[in-house]
Amino acid sequence: MSRRSILGVLVLVAWGGMLAWHARQVYFQPELARLAQATLSMEPGTHFYAVRMGGEVVGIASSRLDTVPQGFLLEDRLTLELEAMAQEGAATTVTSVHLTPTLQMTRFDFDLNSDAGRFQASGSVEGDTLLRVRVDAGGEPEEVTFRMNGIPLSAGTLPIRLAMGGELRVGRTIRYPVFDPTTISTRDVEVEVVERDTIMVPDSAILDPGSGRWVGDGYRPITAWRLKESYGGISIDSWIDEDGRVIRSSSAMGLSLERSPFELVDQEREERRAGPGTSAGDLIFSTAIAADADLSEMEEGDKLRFILSGVELEGFELDGGRQELRGDTLVVRREDLSGLEPGFELPYPRMDLAHALRPEPLIQSGDDRIRREANAAVRSLRGSRSDPVEAGIRLNEAVYQMLEKEITFSLPSALQVLDTRRGDCNEHTVLYVAMARALGLPARSAVGLVHLDGAFYYHAWPEVWLGEWVAMDPTLGQAPAQVTHLRFMTGNLAQQVEVARLIGNLQIETIQ
Repeated sequence: MSRRSILGVLVLVAWGGMLAWHARQVYFQPELARLAQATLSMEPGTHFYAVRMGGEVVGIASSRLDTVPQGFLLEDRLTLELEAMAQEGAATTVTSVHLTPTLQMTRFDFDLNSDAGRFQASGSVEGDTLLRVRVDAGGEPEEVTFRMNGIPLSAGTLPIRLAMGGELRVGRTIRYPVFDPTTISTRDVEVEVVERDTIMVPDSAILDPGSGRWVGDGYRPITAWRLKESYGGISIDSWIDEDGRVIRSSSAMGLSLERSPFELVDQEREERRAGPGTSAGDLIFSTAIAADADLSEMEEGDKLRFILSGVELEGFELDGGRQELRGDTLVVRREDLSGLEPGFELPYPRMDLAHALRPEPLIQSGDDRIRREANAAVRSLRGSRSDPVEAGIRLNEAVYQMLEKEITFSLPSALQVLDTRRGDCNEHTVLYVAMARALGLPARSAVGLVHLDGAFYYHAWPEVWLGEWVAMDPTLGQAPAQVTHLRFMTGNLAQQVEVARLIGNLQIETIQ
């Protein structure tokens, strides 16, 4: 082979090597390296959103992405002003998430503040699988540790991760672990990229000198992708831009977010506050499920049957205890407390129900104040204080009498409820469960629907172990709870959130 031929072969080999190297750099480099390179193009900034319900502004939200020496800071703020059961309430949440250049969460801070109290949680990631969370909800702060298969995302980071990871391809479906600080839990979220389109978004606002009002100053087209996020049967529909920042979003609860200049959002919110009769609708009433029959004369009965339709029932805890699911028919019976034989005296002596006896971040049954209140509630029983049935009934009466009935917008903590002495079904439930566990009576939270005034509403109540799980209702003063309580889930807030998928979908037919 001539020198020229050898030189030509070497040039071709070198050229092929360069192409292969380039291909590896573009297509085959590790995912984290590609993410680090992609995030260099992200534009820091703050977006504002109108929070709407029934077409009316009920709050304002903002999302700020900023660069910091170690990567990025994503701060989301949300202020809601809602009406529920003819009562008005407000709550503000602030979520700050610190991210590496590859969008991995290193730590977070969450703060919820309302008239009913304050809930704070902060956490940090150690290594690749350990998340340490510190919860402060009244009393001594508590720590919870999670071990995971991978580092979870925050809800606000998820769409950014999709965009920077090159996942915005129509038809693409992917699952990510997402940590939710409001429920102190990690859940798997499935995201489907549904479509791509161009959306017109308000660009800015100017002050009109004639009216003295802020008005929109034009729109600009933004390339956007529509995402469908699903978890536990709940779906959120969102449009995001090429950086993964939300443009608008809607949920099953009837709430929606829409990106808009701050001046326009704030002006509309202030006008709603000042204007007469500008209610956006009642959150409780708007999510009620109409009853097909008058149940007022049946509520005190021993048994009722309901046909449930419109919702996939798999995943709900409809079967067990006082409830029996036969196909799509739910049979609910009211327990007879006089006929129960629990088979134990307080405190519960075995370990099989340890999960229903131990303290939790929002159920501080080991706190001295909870113990004192629980012992005071059953003190009048004297010789019957070891009787779990009598203790369960007396606790129900005590919590019912102790708390003022008031709708709250908060994450209820038993200690905070003990301080404020007011709340709705959630506050009554956490305080009852904490006090029951303090006495050694196994207890858990249940959530579902209750019939009131011709409709079924979201409701929470406690269940206690008396040889079987028995439903109590300290909110309504029922021991045991009436037969029109339909349990769908038990457990902590992470499980209770799944009941949201009933809204607007479930239909209930009563069988006489």
